[in-house]
Amino acid sequence: MDSERILTQLRVDGYDIVGSYQDADVVVVNTCGFIDSAVAESLDTIGEALKENGQVIVTGCLGVHPEVIREQHPNVLAITGPQQYESVVAAVHKHVPIPEINPHLDLIPRSVTETGIKLTPRHYAYLKISEGCNHKCSFCIIPSMRGKLKSRNIADVMQEAQRLAAAGVKELLVIAQDTSAYGVDTKYETGEWLGTEYKTKFEDLCVALGRLGIWARLHYVYPYPHVDKVIHLMAEGKILPYLDIPLQHGSPSVLKRMKRPAAAVNTLERIKKWREICPEITIRSTFIVGFPGETDEEFQELLDFLEEAQLDRVGCFQYSPIEGATSNALENHVPDDVKEARWHKFMQTQQVISTAKLKEKIGTTQKVLVDEILEDVIIARSEADAPEIDGLVKIDPNPDVKVGEFYDVLIDEADEYDLYGKIVT
Repeated sequence: MDSERILTQLRVDGYDIVGSYQDADVVVVNTCGFIDSAVAESLDTIGEALKENGQVIVTGCLGVHPEVIREQHPNVLAITGPQQYESVVAAVHKHVPIPEINPHLDLIPRSVTETGIKLTPRHYAYLKISEGCNHKCSFCIIPSMRGKLKSRNIADVMQEAQRLAAAGVKELLVIAQDTSAYGVDTKYETGEWLGTEYKTKFEDLCVALGRLGIWARLHYVYPYPHVDKVIHLMAEGKILPYLDIPLQHGSPSVLKRMKRPAAAVNTLERIKKWREICPEITIRSTFIVGFPGETDEEFQELLDFLEEAQLDRVGCFQYSPIEGATSNALENHVPDDVKEARWHKFMQTQQVISTAKLKEKIGTTQKVLVDEILEDVIIARSEADAPEIDGLVKIDPNPDVKVGEFYDVLIDEADEYDLYGKIVT
């Protein structure tokens, strides 16, 4: 989303976006600074850009620590932090003057539509509803990098969503650092869209999205009590029956050390109620193993949580220290070999669950959205599959199928992560 906004403004200013270092007058590197591995990858990318081009502007989360960047790469032209779009554009203006515009040819930059430049395929797009986060999770430094929660007014969000839908987007991926806290900072200020007044609030946003008639997928939803109020919208087909909830662990004592705003036992009860209201709901989550002080007993609690929750989609990370995170000061850091062993055990446990749940879909018909057509297979996703992080529906070749369109698929096979089938004609 940040990169799209920067690119859109640069195109509006008349710059061309090119695909190689050699063709560029300046390179903009958008960095991540959340975990050590991401910092290392960002620094490597900056180094590569300097080597291949030499004219480099750095932006993004790592930009809040310019000394880290300049220590390794003192020759970068400029460094800006996250959300500082104007500073990035100003830096480009400084080092590469704004191109002269032919008023007869370039009144509207040809590659910029009213939805801006998108880095995703035409048929799906990310819809960012807020920036920042008010939580103080001990392993996270997002608030220090991106600040406190800052929600966009619901009228602004829905106008963007409407433009995207009108431009052919079939699926909106709703994102934020904390999606279900949407509007808390603005005291749920109101906004008008299509003649109706809505509050800048999670539930109202879901109701409004349901009017668009396209897939709306909710990501990064903390399980606050008011999340329960949108499950009926999923059951009614207004928004996708899909919740991405970053639970992080299943042990109450570990969650307490993480300073997470949820308790594992209550979450299990609510997941059960969600499935009663909307049996087809897909629940995905992410977890951390090897958090400081995690005992064998606490890890077993996590495995027990997995077995009981029977989550559909799960990601898992080994705990990694992050500069500035308060969890660094906790005692009894878990050795790397133990973290590795626990990660494998976690993934083996979830793989069994995932395999069983996908096999239950054999013989069913699934509505899918086609992402890609290859020579020997069509790649699509069902309502249960977010792009890039979940599984796929792999379909037998069919000459009548088009990318970005919906089809019904009869599922005849499944493995640990993916479904296989044929187009229903």
